[in-house]
Amino acid sequence: MIKVALLPEGSTSDDAARYLFQGAEASFAYHKLIADVFLSTDGGSTDYSVIPIENTIEGSVSLHSDWMVHEVDLPIQAEWVYPSVQNLIGRSSECCSGDGKTDYSRIVKVMSHPVAMAQCTGFLRRHLPHAEWENVSSTTEAVRLVKENPGAGWAAIGTKSGAELHGLDVLEERVTDHNNNFTRFWLIGRRPFEARSSEHYKTSILVTLPEDFPGALHQVLSAFSWRKINLSRIESRPTKKKLGNYYFFIDIAMSLDTVLLAAAIEEIEALGCQVRVLGSYPTFAYEPSGREALNAGQRC
Repeated sequence: MIKVALLPEGSTSDDAARYLFQGAEASFAYHKLIADVFLSTDGGSTDYSVIPIENTIEGSVSLHSDWMVHEVDLPIQAEWVYPSVQNLIGRSSECCSGDGKTDYSRIVKVMSHPVAMAQCTGFLRRHLPHAEWENVSSTTEAVRLVKENPGAGWAAIGTKSGAELHGLDVLEERVTDHNNNFTRFWLIGRRPFEARSSEHYKTSILVTLPEDFPGALHQVLSAFSWRKINLSRIESRPTKKKLGNYYFFIDIAMSLDTVLLAAAIEEIEALGCQVRVLGSYPTFAYEPSGREALNAGQRC
């Protein structure tokens, strides 16, 4: 039995994990805080952690990237993309008028995870500028708080599965600012991922440049460029050791066991750079079910 740590039941992380592990024997350990998700696997209580790492609208989740560097040493075992569909959740009896439409004036507070909240900023500004916006640890936690405070005029931004879990209503569907909103997840842990196979692989590395080396980043990128190695992401984050010093996260659309990539990393290290391999792993693209594809076509 595979043991997986992740954010609470009914969250996007939960939906995404069930998609990745469909057909496999897996048990899920839910945690309110992402720190506890990391520590569960780092301490050996679970085999893997599910980590949201990047979103179409909000970009990279810097806190999670920093945990990968500074707090734990757990390799990436898989990557997958899953749609992040947020909804306005509450009680129809409290928040809807006689015709069944949502009466936004009755909502005084909206809660959600800060990343989910940011994905819906346009909707919130149009319909709920008068309401208090409060960040909580997860979308599921927001839904739970709404459930436990009937009559308060509270609503949550979250998933349909979260609403079903807590017996609440979806007041408005798909309130994200863009229909093509997806979240990229990493599966991290010491156990190789074998539940599914993929024809596509990525490798993620962390590069630290030598100090006082003009043009070092250009030479690092050149090591990939002249070999025609495709980079799918490059991002800088502070080392937290000295002002102006940065790590560079680099995602490479190639497996580590290829000759070209091994040679590129060797060349980068010869420049005096430090290279840490975060993982070389299969990557999966989301494939909607027939019903989901039909609904998407109707929305278009």
